[in-house]
Amino acid sequence: MVLTARVPARAEAVARLIAVARTFAETARLPPTAADRLAVIVEEWAANIVEHGAAAPTSLIVLRLDRTGGAVGILFSDAGVAFDPRTVEENGPNLERGGGAGIAMIRFWSRLADYRRRGGRNRLMLVLDVG
Repeated sequence: MVLTARVPARAEAVARLIAVARTFAETARLPPTAADRLAVIVEEWAANIVEHGAAAPTSLIVLRLDRTGGAVGILFSDAGVAFDPRTVEENGPNLERGGGAGIAMIRFWSRLADYRRRGGRNRLMLVLDVG
């Protein structure tokens, strides 16, 4: 099963992409824990794109979800600033402003299969094991 969504890189993109992840999880019959983890991964990454990526609001965030056997491939593509999550240091959450734990959760719950920057776009591929 494959589902692809393209949404403008605006604040409302986060809620729209969470809804896409939830629809995918239901249709793909993911176990509840895997469905929740998928939603959080999508929320955290989409929020980072919107809040820190500095992409033009008219550019698109592309999310592609693909279930193959016991795993879900999660592909994000965006036109924000280059950001390779493999280079981020673990500093823990920022207790003053909130946030800062999203990348750690993404790393804990999924595998980073690939990151590339091509044609002015980030392309991140994650794999979530779903059993």
